[in-house]
Amino acid sequence: MDLNAASPPVAELAVVVPCFNERDNVKPLAARLDAALAGIAWEAVFVDDDSPDGTAAAVRRIAAFDPRIRCLRRVGRRGLASAVIEGALSTSAAFVAVIDGDLQHDETRLPAMLAALRSGAADIVVASRFADGGDSAGLAGARRMALSNLGIRLATLMLGTRLTDPMSGFFMLPRPLFESVAPRLTGQGFKILLDILLSSPVRPRVVEIGARFGPRLAGVSKLSPLVLIQFAALLLDHGLGGVVPLRFFSFALVGAVGILIHLAVLSVAGAAGASFVAAQTAATLVAMIANFQLNNLITYRDQRLRGGRLWRGLLLFLLVCGVGAAANIGIADALYAGGDAGRTPAGALGAVIGVVWNYAMSATLVWGRQARWGRKF
Repeated sequence: MDLNAASPPVAELAVVVPCFNERDNVKPLAARLDAALAGIAWEAVFVDDDSPDGTAAAVRRIAAFDPRIRCLRRVGRRGLASAVIEGALSTSAAFVAVIDGDLQHDETRLPAMLAALRSGAADIVVASRFADGGDSAGLAGARRMALSNLGIRLATLMLGTRLTDPMSGFFMLPRPLFESVAPRLTGQGFKILLDILLSSPVRPRVVEIGARFGPRLAGVSKLSPLVLIQFAALLLDHGLGGVVPLRFFSFALVGAVGILIHLAVLSVAGAAGASFVAAQTAATLVAMIANFQLNNLITYRDQRLRGGRLWRGLLLFLLVCGVGAAANIGIADALYAGGDAGRTPAGALGAVIGVVWNYAMSATLVWGRQARWGRKF
């Protein structure tokens, strides 16, 4: 192999595009990048989480004729943050941009973002929906707007500095800076920009450039209350300096929801005339099933169980948590019968004991075991 032979110039800019079920948006996005980045040596790395709609195949069809387009298909792994990390670490470009694959981000802002980094005026450039010249019209619906605004307020409190759009998924930074921060990133959740800002040992200089956030043309939005729970867990993780694993915070937040479900069932069953033991048993079972489902969607999203593995996982979860449930019911009943606590405090304490036990079991025997065994389970 002649290493001195002529070859295409190394890309100055790598555009990382995390994807899941974005098949119909791949070709339009590639065309838009080609138009927006004229005169710039660039490449696009589409990181696909094994989308069932054929996203990876759509990328490869274009890559067969355009070497600037690359596909990184991940099997057995899932999550926007980890997809961005793998995509950014797969390139040798001087600068890395992150943009969603749903066509909502304004790719025409990429040259201005690159110019700001070239000039040395910033360490990170964020395309903001709320800075001067920005537009958030594509954030349709009161629910999505409320979730976004809540996330921005929480992020601003953690950062201690005013950014108009710390929740943005459209930003650019030098690759060496990303590589220096990468080992500190949690790699979980959807808000990778905030993770980068909080993980950097020296607060980077951030410049915001107004950008239009357009309507989604194809596919389904990934923003939901579940994402906000993951976001809250990320803030807690950084707030405590990463002493406790991020999954624990996510599990604890899910557990808090489970306690509310538990107490609600306990109250309804009690009002219906059920004995305390019967009501506590019913509440425990319902809360356990709810916790399993929520953790499968949130805490272990990257190891989510589906199909037959989902039902086997639920059965295993219920079996291994049986000991915790027995302790839950026994301790709560003893406290209530002995007059040491009323119905609600006794039930709550029993539920907390169940949550702690469930976390230990889920981490080692439910999702952890099935992740190691893969398709054997």
